[in-house]
Amino acid sequence: MKDIRVGMIGTRFMGRAHSNAYINVGYFFPTPLHPVLTAACGRDEINLNMFADRFGYQSTETSWERLVRRDDIDLVDICTSNATHLPIALEAAKNGKHIFCEKPLALNAHEARQMAEAAEEAGVTHMVAFNYRRVPAIVLAKQMIDQGSLGRIYHFNAVYYQDWLSDPKSPYVWRNDVTQAGSGAHGDLNAHTVDLARYLVGEFEAVSGIQQVFIKERPRQDGTMRRVTADDATGFLARFQAGAVGVFMATRLATGRRNLLRFEIFGSQGSLVFNLERMNELQFYSGDDPDQRQGFRTILVTDKPHPYISAWWPPGHIIGWEHAFIHETYDLLVAIESGAPAVPDFRDGLKCQQVLDAVQDSSLQGRWITLRGA
Repeated sequence: MKDIRVGMIGTRFMGRAHSNAYINVGYFFPTPLHPVLTAACGRDEINLNMFADRFGYQSTETSWERLVRRDDIDLVDICTSNATHLPIALEAAKNGKHIFCEKPLALNAHEARQMAEAAEEAGVTHMVAFNYRRVPAIVLAKQMIDQGSLGRIYHFNAVYYQDWLSDPKSPYVWRNDVTQAGSGAHGDLNAHTVDLARYLVGEFEAVSGIQQVFIKERPRQDGTMRRVTADDATGFLARFQAGAVGVFMATRLATGRRNLLRFEIFGSQGSLVFNLERMNELQFYSGDDPDQRQGFRTILVTDKPHPYISAWWPPGHIIGWEHAFIHETYDLLVAIESGAPAVPDFRDGLKCQQVLDAVQDSSLQGRWITLRGA
């Protein structure tokens, strides 16, 4: 088995999730490549060294420019703030590195297009980390929709609720700065539900959105206050090209909701409901059931025929949030070795970003915005 030498840029939340996936993927899946944690990069040298020691990285860098130019790096993994995705990806592509990038792909569609075109021109494998596409219950939902179990799709409704910023005293972070994040709850949370809608239902046609900053200022570490420029909450209506309609809401002020992503899909013959807080379950209603037995059934997605599950535990032994990262890492390694396109790639990231941008434009202009092709 050949090695693939990984350069990780970013050592916090997502850096940990991705590193765990590289370490464990080969224990459960027949990976065609062996990930070698070659270099980790971060600005905080103390935290960087702790991170590298904990996960077993062979070396460290405090400059991402040096990391992406190293001859001993094959795959650049971008887990940094959104404003840095573009320069890192462009330099990585220029140096012939495969690229794995966290979502949202960029600050806006203009940057996302540059990233997609650079990666395509360089001929490198590129993937955007929409990890929820690798939750077995969601993959099963995709299979059921493709098999016609729901008939014609009428509705896709999704909410993504978190509450980590519900306290006005919560300190100011880069995610509150639109110049660093592109948007707030919208790009952080709606990016996921927009991608899932594209994956499950198809392309967007038009959107109409509303955004709100509820807590206008937050304290910095030195005790001074700084103005919040990124949205606390964003909601929008959508029309899909295939004729369905959608309702979306994302907020980081949903008191009591730690990480609730929930979607409902209603069709002419059936319905599906998914809740990330019960991620091993998929609710299914079939209009084909006889009247006396109609109702939503709960499918426990833990049996070997279910997507990805054969690599894990016996039926009923549930898997967790981190497993979606292991699944997407496996698929990324297969794509790199085979030369087949990775899915979702930067072109998918661009299409998602176009929807996000259109919602923001709609909120500012107070009208529906029609999507253009990527």
